[in-house]
Amino acid sequence: MARIALIVAAASALIITAALGFALVPLLRKMHYGQTIKEIGPTWHKNKQGTPTMGGLMFVIGSAAGVFLGWLAVAAQMQEYIGEGAATGGQSIILCLLTAISFGFVGFVDDFIKVVKKRNLGLMARYKIVMQVLITTMFLVSLHLTGNLSTTVVLPLLGSIDFGLFFYPINFLLIIGMVNAVNLTDGVDGLACSVTFLVGIGFMVIAALLGRFTISLFAAAIAGGCAGFLAWNFHPAKVFMGDTGSMFLGGAVVAMAYGMGQPVLLLLLGVVYLIEAFSVMLQVCYFKLTHGRRLFKMTPIHHHFELSGWREEKIVAVFSFVTIIGIVLGWLFVYLCL
Repeated sequence: MARIALIVAAASALIITAALGFALVPLLRKMHYGQTIKEIGPTWHKNKQGTPTMGGLMFVIGSAAGVFLGWLAVAAQMQEYIGEGAATGGQSIILCLLTAISFGFVGFVDDFIKVVKKRNLGLMARYKIVMQVLITTMFLVSLHLTGNLSTTVVLPLLGSIDFGLFFYPINFLLIIGMVNAVNLTDGVDGLACSVTFLVGIGFMVIAALLGRFTISLFAAAIAGGCAGFLAWNFHPAKVFMGDTGSMFLGGAVVAMAYGMGQPVLLLLLGVVYLIEAFSVMLQVCYFKLTHGRRLFKMTPIHHHFELSGWREEKIVAVFSFVTIIGIVLGWLFVYLCL
């Protein structure tokens, strides 16, 4: 019966997201909500100028609908989720969804300023960070109040470690860093959605293994929403997700890991996001230390491979394969250490 609910969540998210494209993409085009391609990107990206953006609204709505319909299937078919079990599970899944939507709202404000107000820099960095800190604070406090937060973390090879008060600053950096790393990954047609589709599948299976069914249901809906969006976003993209979509996905990835009480899984399943973020950090540090020399041709690192002659489809395929390796390592970690 649980399997049926997961199928309902994933399939409904996929269908609703894909169907919304027939209405939203023409609307965004009619309203001239097109992507502005910055000068710092590869020159051939100029051909994408004007492609409708903020399309992430499609899978925000589709994934939320998938969560709702999947939960209805649970309540209708599984007696153990009625009553107190439903209340506890409902808290977890609502917290995950609200966290993802909250980060998505930050992205929406950024997109709105860029596209509607015609300010290319979007939301000022300091305001964006303040909003992300507030959301992260509310997320961690909510986890604590629901009994889903512990300062003791199981690490590969090291076992259980109690970080004490250091847990909180470390996890503030991890959560905000991961959300922005997913945002950085969205630079090639279909890349962020393909990677996050696989990450969603990985979390769905791991959550099921750990008996966290509501997180598994949420992950299924996220994966379904990503799959539905790929129908419009795979190369050549007919619509971009914008920061609205990428920050929603970043919030969803974070919520899944913390919802299971296993933030360390972000380091395994989110390996591509981390590589993208660290490539930017390394480039900046190397540039400053060498007074103008570059370690990569361009960052985030997917642009380096573009400038090295890789087609966008090849980048998506290779990065997806790296994600699969991270997922397998995550499964092994759960099997051997938890």
